[in-house]
Amino acid sequence: MDLRELRYFIAVYELGSISAAARRCYVAQPSISAAIQHLESHLDTLLFSRHSKGVYPSDSAQRLYPLAKKLTSEAQAISQLFRNKPQPMPFSLGLMRSLGAERMSFLLKELIQSVESLELSLVNPEEPCDARIITPAYLREDERFQPIWLDRYLLALPAGHSLSLQEQVSLEELDNLPFIHRSPCDALESLQQELRHRKISFLTRANIRTIEYALGLVSAGVGAALAPDWPETRERKDIVLRPLVDVKLELEIGLAYPKKRAMEGPLACLQGLCLRRWEEAGTQERAGG
Repeated sequence: MDLRELRYFIAVYELGSISAAARRCYVAQPSISAAIQHLESHLDTLLFSRHSKGVYPSDSAQRLYPLAKKLTSEAQAISQLFRNKPQPMPFSLGLMRSLGAERMSFLLKELIQSVESLELSLVNPEEPCDARIITPAYLREDERFQPIWLDRYLLALPAGHSLSLQEQVSLEELDNLPFIHRSPCDALESLQQELRHRKISFLTRANIRTIEYALGLVSAGVGAALAPDWPETRERKDIVLRPLVDVKLELEIGLAYPKKRAMEGPLACLQGLCLRRWEEAGTQERAGG
C-alpha cells in the first residue's frame, strides 16, 4: 500500500467511476484499476462492485475512505512542514484557445505541485513566454514540439435533430445546414477546404471564438458545430456527437519550447508531464483497439 494507491482509491470513491478517477488523476484507467486491485489484495477485502454506470463502494471502502483522506492529508502536511521556502520560480506559459478546461486544469495542477515555489503566469501564445501549448501549425523554427493530445473532432448537433438519429453524417448532408462558425479552429478550416472542393456550403448562423459558446448555441438549437471528442463533451446530454463520413478531422496539441533553452526546472517538469500524457493516450488507444 502506498500514498499513490490511496489517492487513486479516494478519487474512485468520490467520483464513483474508474474512468472519471483516471481523468482526475490524469493517468490511464488500467493504472487506477491496478492500484485498486493491489489495495484489495493487500487488505484482503472487496472495495468496489461494478455496475452499468460506474462502481459502488463496499462497507470496507466506506471504512477505509476517512482513514485514507486523513493519511494523505497528513503526508502532505508533513512534506510542507519541512520544506524550505525558496524564492518564487517564475514561469510563463502561452495557451492557445480551446484546450479543454478540465484536462488543462489537471496538467497545470500537477505542474504546480511538482515544482516547488512555482509562480505560473498564463498568457496568450503570441506573447513572450517560456513555453507554449499550441498546434504544429503555429510552431516556430526555433522551437521543439512535444505532442500531448490528439483531438478528434465530431459534428455536434442539438438533441433531437434529425441528423442525430443517424450513426454518422455525410458531408453532403452539411449543405445548407445551419452552422456555428468558430475561429480560430484548424479542424474547421480543414473541413471547409473539403466542402469547397465538393461545392458544399453550410449556413453560418453565428461567428464566435470559444467552444463553450459554440456548444451553448448548439444546445439552444441555433445550429450545428464542430466539437472535440473530449470526455466532458461526450458527457453532455443536451447535444449529440456524430462522426463525419469521408473526412478525418484530427488536431495534435503539444508543448512548444525553445530549442536552445536548457531542459531544466519547470520546463523539464512540464515536458515530462506532457510526454507522459502522450504515452498514456497511446496506451489507452492501443488497449481500446
